[in-house]
Amino acid sequence: MATLVTFHAHPDDECISCGGVMRAAADAGHRVVLVIATGGEHGEIVQDVLEPGETLGHRRHAETLESARILGAARTEFLGYVDSGMVGTETNTAEGAFAAADVEEAAQKLAAILREEDAEVLTHYDDHGGYGHPDHIQVHHVGLRAAELAGTPRVYQATMNRDEMRRLMAMAAQMGMGDGEGPDEREMEAMGTPESELTTRVDVTPWLAAKRDAMRAHASQIAPDSFFLALPDEAFAAAFGAEWFLRVGEPAGGPFETGLFGT
Repeated sequence: MATLVTFHAHPDDECISCGGVMRAAADAGHRVVLVIATGGEHGEIVQDVLEPGETLGHRRHAETLESARILGAARTEFLGYVDSGMVGTETNTAEGAFAAADVEEAAQKLAAILREEDAEVLTHYDDHGGYGHPDHIQVHHVGLRAAELAGTPRVYQATMNRDEMRRLMAMAAQMGMGDGEGPDEREMEAMGTPESELTTRVDVTPWLAAKRDAMRAHASQIAPDSFFLALPDEAFAAAFGAEWFLRVGEPAGGPFETGLFGT
């Protein structure tokens, strides 16, 4: 059995983009290691979730450990950087912010984990972090360099299928679903990756219950009436039943790989 290291910017990112492949790998007997770059200190807090005196960073740390348990992670590590906040905010360059961190220094930290685990597979993000968040973009740079330093053989960039998103939105509109306030074309062009540039589609529908339970574990960020949790099961499966990747060094445009371990 092999080891999968999955690298993310903030607590809750892991279940949204890679929750299915994590649980699937664990159920297949692989070792799953979750690495989070920041504490998610600048996330938007669900109202009335925090206990008196409780910090968001403390809560999100605990939520991540529970999500990791649900998704089958054998080890969870935090690199110790501070959440940089959304693009264009002063927190992007604050002391300790991940977006402002030295890439080589951060990559050495991640590479040390990859070497310790003799990782076969690393997931990180595409070159614009899926939707342009500064910390997600930094995950891309740090992940690439760490894999190079550690010699990790299989490297996958987690992303969204932009064309599939368009198809789902059109279908929802035809069925009279949604509020009509989805992303416009300019915003859509900044999200995910065109289907023609993807290499890997993993069907994670057998593990959707675990993926959704992991989302629920992040109660400070994902409210019960949020898009993620309020969708009917059929719609949730359509939106989150496949996880998409670009495999580094492999050509796109051919038949999609269906797994991260050579299938």
